[in-house]
Amino acid sequence: MIVIKNREKLIENGETKLNQKARALTLRSLEHALNSADPKQIMKSKVLLKNSSLQVDRYRFDLKKFKNIYVIGGGKASGSMAEALEQILGRYITSGLVNVPHGSKKSTKIIRLHEASHPVPDEAGVEGTRRMLEIAEQAEEDDLVMCLISGGGSSLMPMPRGEISIVHKRKLTNALLKCGATINEINTIRKHISDFKGGWLAKKAYPATILNLILSDVVGDPLDSIASGPTVPDSTTFNDAIKVLKKYSLWDKTPATIKKILLDGERSVISETPKVGDKAFKKAYNVVVGNNRFASLVACGQLRSEGLNTLLLTAVLEGEARHVGVMLASIAREICASGNPISKPASIVAGGETTVTVTGKGLGGRNQELSLASSLKLTEMEGVVLASLSTDGVDGPTDAAGAMVDGKTLAKAARFGLNPEEYLHENNSYEFFSDLGDLIFTGPTGTNVNDISIIVVL
Repeated sequence: MIVIKNREKLIENGETKLNQKARALTLRSLEHALNSADPKQIMKSKVLLKNSSLQVDRYRFDLKKFKNIYVIGGGKASGSMAEALEQILGRYITSGLVNVPHGSKKSTKIIRLHEASHPVPDEAGVEGTRRMLEIAEQAEEDDLVMCLISGGGSSLMPMPRGEISIVHKRKLTNALLKCGATINEINTIRKHISDFKGGWLAKKAYPATILNLILSDVVGDPLDSIASGPTVPDSTTFNDAIKVLKKYSLWDKTPATIKKILLDGERSVISETPKVGDKAFKKAYNVVVGNNRFASLVACGQLRSEGLNTLLLTAVLEGEARHVGVMLASIAREICASGNPISKPASIVAGGETTVTVTGKGLGGRNQELSLASSLKLTEMEGVVLASLSTDGVDGPTDAAGAMVDGKTLAKAARFGLNPEEYLHENNSYEFFSDLGDLIFTGPTGTNVNDISIIVVL
């Protein structure tokens, strides 16, 4: 059961009874959304075994027809997914290895859980990924390779191509995370400097059958972007990767080993990532078992059950966090002024993933920055609350999942001597909300289906 650890404190911070009620409604809906994305529950509801027949979505597999069943994968939720899969398939699993974040408290008996680093890759991740490739390459035509993929998979399953070192890959990853690039753009580069991502896993496992179970952390669920698409055709090119680096003025700062791989690929000196039509994908099956839209709809259902008029605004929210925060606040103001797009008591749910272009020296995450920016437009609005969190429980490089604001946030900040615009300028949202006591803490949740933002207007 995933809970918001400081829920009561956050409710008390509402200062007025109406704000406290709005905060309580918001937090309950967020908890319901988080629990709907629990990997174990998702796996048990989507992966069904009757006798020897395995059914996942529209696919059926007779497990008696396979000589070996191997399990590999990686991501923040992959440990929980592996636990659940062992409970479902048990003796049918031959062996396996899954890369999980350092400090994972999950436990399995057959599938080995190998700890590695996230969001910046490390040598442990490389070692685990190398062993996964060994498993995949030894698989034969009558074997089944099951892949458990979730958010964080790209960082947790590194396999640098050619002469690229993990140090160089870490350097580039850090730069990409700070420049404002989208996850799709980051993964375009990751796929082209990897021997695992961008369809290479499927290529190396062929002619074995691959069943890829995916807990999506990418807006819109594009299969070739989730964990950088190790088992699906890649729709991007080396040239696309180069364009991303130049777009964010990173090309001249990119390590020489990485530039060489990308330029060699652009000139066809080395092979492109596998594309549509490659025979390797004829026996690869990909199923999204959980995503942001489902979690967002659960949040809507909870709010509706409490008597609020509710609207799922989007499950594909993107953009600069501070701009999105202003936009969401403007919707709350419009509800108060005109009853559009829905009348009070109202709730708006928006799922997706924003980005932050880091220019300051402060500490924060995209959900905290979104919330801070929204507070500037919610001045003196009674019964209006906005909260935004990352479903993995870790917002940026902080220990908070996100933050909460209401119409009294600015007045309270003034009493504390805090200037919200200065904190926003320095990307220092964590310290701002820490001083106010409005950070949201869940701890690592073991899942990841992007972010969820909720507005409540009473």
